[in-house]
Amino acid sequence: MATMLDRSAVQSSQNVWEMAQQQLDDVAALIHLNPSVHAYLREPKRVLHVSIPVRMDNGTFAIFTGYRVQHNMSRGPAKGGIRFHPDVTLDEVKALAMWMTWKCALVNIPFGGAKGGVICDPKAMSMQELENLTRRYTSEISIVIGPEKDIPAPDVYTTPQIMAWIMDTFSMQQGYSVPGVVTGKPLSIGGSLGRDKATARGCLYVVEEALRVLEMPPQGARVAIQGFGNAGLHAADLMAMRGFRIVAVSDTRGGVANPKGLDVRGLIAHKSDTGSVAGFSGGEAITNRDVLECDCDVLVPAALEKVITGDNAGRIRAKIVAEAANGPTLPEADAILHERGVMVLPDILANAGGVTVSYFEWVQDLQENFWEEEEINDRLRRKMVRAFRDTYELASKRNVDMRRGAYAVAVSRVAEATTVRGLYP
Repeated sequence: MATMLDRSAVQSSQNVWEMAQQQLDDVAALIHLNPSVHAYLREPKRVLHVSIPVRMDNGTFAIFTGYRVQHNMSRGPAKGGIRFHPDVTLDEVKALAMWMTWKCALVNIPFGGAKGGVICDPKAMSMQELENLTRRYTSEISIVIGPEKDIPAPDVYTTPQIMAWIMDTFSMQQGYSVPGVVTGKPLSIGGSLGRDKATARGCLYVVEEALRVLEMPPQGARVAIQGFGNAGLHAADLMAMRGFRIVAVSDTRGGVANPKGLDVRGLIAHKSDTGSVAGFSGGEAITNRDVLECDCDVLVPAALEKVITGDNAGRIRAKIVAEAANGPTLPEADAILHERGVMVLPDILANAGGVTVSYFEWVQDLQENFWEEEEINDRLRRKMVRAFRDTYELASKRNVDMRRGAYAVAVSRVAEATTVRGLYP
């Protein structure tokens, strides 16, 4: 789950769904994608729009709007998170579903892409209201989800507890426990070890590979992280343990920077105590925008989409941008960064650790055979390293940036599966 930012600070004129389609269009020419397959992949397979009546604590009913989008299922059942947020839109959910298709294909796991969302403000709701909302939303989308069809997971403002309610609601409808219907569950009901840190750990692995090919030592490499939710917090912690120097972080309420390096464990404790990194005594106060432009070797956008734009891309000083968030870089910014020699590790690569360990959780649930965390982390490392190398080799061969390299690998795999399966009827 990513930390949220004030969307007024990240608005762009480009619609996020159009952005996702443009990324596909750009790579279609590169790989000479069949025009019919290209047209097929530009649109989602299925869009479910539901009204969700919820009993509130005061006894009244409120009607919420929810979505579940399945972009493509040629390589296997759909996979993707569910977010609860007041600014959820159908176009956003469609874009995220498409990105999930490419992400699963890039790390070569047998899933297609999906995404869900409910327009609500979870911070203004009680736990009982959230449970009522989750269970009713689950009942409305139960016609399209299931361990063989579509497997949801946590995303923005959804948690392992919310996944437990989804799993229980779906199981009650089936008449028996179905742990494989969701991932990101608590360990007590079939969750996987290592899942909470998987996105951050996967990001760490690909950053280390990027440093290797750029011949930059990780020891002392300066890292700035925008967003200090699940992905950003664990990325800071894991990178610090591997010898990186965390020089700046931010969340919704502000940020803090110290060129000599922040005390990450102290920062995490401060966040736990106060709810924000703002006000931490170990550095100088900065803004979210400052974090993006600070002097560092590695920049990790771990918040929301569209924060790196044509306006600020020329001021980014990092040598590597590792997209722990979904869609943080606009296409016009990609071109600027590539021209300046900045290596962008795209979201479908840099944050694919979460869905990879979700896949491991799904496999463990189906087999009823659970693995030790060391084995999970080792399997994750191998998947992420292979995905990086596939991307880097293709990008180098075609003389394109890493995003186009990643998309070329992923879209080619989905297109091949789509072509081999053919069209029914």
